[in-house]
Amino acid sequence: MDMAFIHVCVWTLFAFVLTWTVLYITNKKKKKTMKLADAVAEERSDDAADVIIVGAGVGGSALAYALAKDGRRVHVIERDMREPERMMDCLEEIDAQKSTGMVLYKDMKKTVVSYPVDNNNFPYEPSARTFYNGRFVQRLRHKASSLHNVRLEEGTVKSLIEEKGVIKRVTYRNKAGEETTAFAPLTVVCDGCYSNLRRSLTDKNAKVISYSVGYISKNCRLEEPERLHLIMAKPSYAMLYHISSTDVRCGFEVFPDNIPSISNGEMDTFVKNTIAPQLPLKLRIIFLKGIDEGAHIKTVPNKSMGATLSEKKGVIVLGDAFNMRHPAVASGMMVLLSDILILRRLLQPINNLGDTNKVSEVIKSFYVIRKPMSATVNTIGNAFSQVLIASTDEAKEAMRQGCYDYLSSGGFRTSGIMALLGGMNPRPLSLMYHLFSMTLSAIGHLLSPFPSPLRIWDSLRLFGVS
Repeated sequence: MDMAFIHVCVWTLFAFVLTWTVLYITNKKKKKTMKLADAVAEERSDDAADVIIVGAGVGGSALAYALAKDGRRVHVIERDMREPERMMDCLEEIDAQKSTGMVLYKDMKKTVVSYPVDNNNFPYEPSARTFYNGRFVQRLRHKASSLHNVRLEEGTVKSLIEEKGVIKRVTYRNKAGEETTAFAPLTVVCDGCYSNLRRSLTDKNAKVISYSVGYISKNCRLEEPERLHLIMAKPSYAMLYHISSTDVRCGFEVFPDNIPSISNGEMDTFVKNTIAPQLPLKLRIIFLKGIDEGAHIKTVPNKSMGATLSEKKGVIVLGDAFNMRHPAVASGMMVLLSDILILRRLLQPINNLGDTNKVSEVIKSFYVIRKPMSATVNTIGNAFSQVLIASTDEAKEAMRQGCYDYLSSGGFRTSGIMALLGGMNPRPLSLMYHLFSMTLSAIGHLLSPFPSPLRIWDSLRLFGVS
C-alpha cells in the first residue's frame, strides 16, 4: 500500500478525532454554562431581587435608591421601620439646619472657625447640615421605596446561607413572624454597629472607647445658630448645635469607668455640677434647659473597629457593621456615603451580579479605592477626639492647647483642618502635614517661656501622642 496514502489516512483520522474532541468539550462547557444559568433562573422568580440589603438606615436606604436608579431590583430588609431615636433633595421637609463651621471654646476663650469658602474648587458652597437623624432616615426610606424596583420590608435577618463559599440567600423573620428565605446574587450587610451578621463574615470585634450622652433642649435658639458650639471641657468635650429651627441637641462624652446613672438622677447632677459650669453663660442656659424640662437622656457607646474585607463571596459589608471610628466629627456618615458612591460606580458595568468572580474583583477594588477617604477621615476623627480629652499629662494637655491654637490661627491652617474635618480634602498627605504642624505648635506652647529638661522630654513624647 502506498505510504503517502497511509499518511493521509492517519492525519485525516487524527484531525477528525481532534475536531470531535474540541467540539465535544466546547459543547459540554456550553451545556454546563446553560445549565448553571437555568439553575440560577430557576432559583429566581420574576420578582426576585438582584441585591438584598440588610438594614434600612442611612446607608441601606441610600444604597437601595442608588442601585435601583441603575435598574437593579433591590430587596431591603429592616428590623424596625419606626423612626429611629438616634440624634444625629432628603434634607427637605425635615427642618434640617445649615452649618457653616463651629465655635470652639477653651478656658472661657473662643475662636470661630469656618469651612473654607475662598479659593476652592467645589461646585457648591462648603457647608454641613444638622438634623434629626430619625427624620432623615425616614425620608431616605421614603425616597428609596418610591422606586418601583425597590421592595422595602420589615423583618429580622437571622442568617446568611452559603453554598460553596458564596452567600446566596438570607433567612429572615417577617413582620408576621413567619420564617422565610430571600435569594439574590449579591447581599449587602448594612445593619449598623450592633450587627448580628458581622461575626459570620469577619473576625473583627468593636472596641468601646467612650460613651456619648445626648438630649434635646426644645424651643430655644443659639446665638450663632449656623455653627456647632464645641467646648473643650473636662473630662472631655461638650457640644450644642441645632437639629431643627427650634431644637438644640446637647451632648458630651463620658468614659466606661465613670458613667453616671440616668435612672437614679446621677446623670442630671453630673450635668448640672460638672459639665454646665464649664460652659459660657448663654450656652449654659440652653444646656440646662433640657435637663430642667426632663428631656430624655440617651447614652450610646462610641466604638472603634478597623475595616476588614470578608473572604466570603457574594456579600459586602458597609457602614458601622464594617468600620467604626469616634463620631466627634460625624465621620461615619461621610465615609459611608463616600463608600456608596464608589461601590455604585464599580457595579454599574456589571450586567449580571451572579458573576461571582467579577463581583469579587469589584469588591476588592472597592476596598482599595475607598482607603484614601476612609483612612483620612477615620484618622482625623480619632485624633480630634483624643485632643478633646482633658489630661493631667503635660504632653497631652499641650497637644490639646496646640489644637486650639492651630484652629485659632486662621488662614491656611484653619481652612486646611476644616477641609479635613468636613471630608472635603480626603488626602492622607494633607492630614499628615497638618498633624505634624499642629504638633510643632504644641511643642512651641510646651517649651515656652523656657525649655527645661522636663519640658524637652515632654516635647519629644508629643510625637507619640499625636
